[in-house]
Parts: sequence; C-alpha cells; structure tokens
Amino acid sequence: QVQLVESGGGLVQTGGSLRLSCAASGRTFSRYTMGWFRQAPGPEREFVAAIRWTGGSTYYANSVKGRFTIYRDNAKNTVYLQLNSLKPEDTAVYYCATVPGVGVFVREYEYDYWGQGTQVTVSS
Repeated sequence: QVQLVESGGGLVQTGGSLRLSCAASGRTFSRYTMGWFRQAPGPEREFVAAIRWTGGSTYYANSVKGRFTIYRDNAKNTVYLQLNSLKPEDTAVYYCATVPGVGVFVREYEYDYWGQGTQVTVSS
C-alpha cells in the first residue's frame, strides 16, 4: 500500500523559508516521478514541482522557479521541497504525489497517489 506523508508546513512571514518533506513508502520508486502541488481555496490544485526519482531531473512551475527547490533522499525514500523567498500568494495546502513513469507530469490527473497535505501560510 502506497503511503505519502507530508510534513513541514507552518506560518512564516513574507520572505521567509520552509522545508516540506514527503516520506514515501509502499512501492519501489526508482521508476516513478514525485510531484508537489498546492491548492489555495478553490477547486483546482496547481502544479509546483516534480522530480524523477532516478536521475533527479527536476521541473518547476514558472511561479516558483528560482525560489523553490525539489530534491530527494533515496536512502530515506523522502522528497523535499525547499521554499525560499515566500510570498503571500504561496499560501496554500501543499500536497505530494507520485506517478509511474519518468516523463514530465504537471497535471493533477496524471498522479495516482497523494498525501494528506500540509498547510503553508505566508503572512504579509
């Protein structure tokens, strides 16, 4: 059974930093892509970043490029999202997700397992 458990959210001031973690279990992730999405109040989740478990190629939404960094620790089966230079518009619930394959996956429906989410709130 695949499990993704996020942690690391919180309240931070504009310009601050946070590191989100996603601990993954239940499958061999070497042929998978891990992604981070976020959802502000509203129906849709927005793609933030993704990383190929093998090789480590990364992809970012334009809105976070240069401020956020996605990386993984193979030994711990954990994916991280470092959030720097945070802005109030980054406020959202952040979710990690996994999808089989090593392509570029930026759409919510492409991912098959999701974590429960962690709240990030950036005050102005």
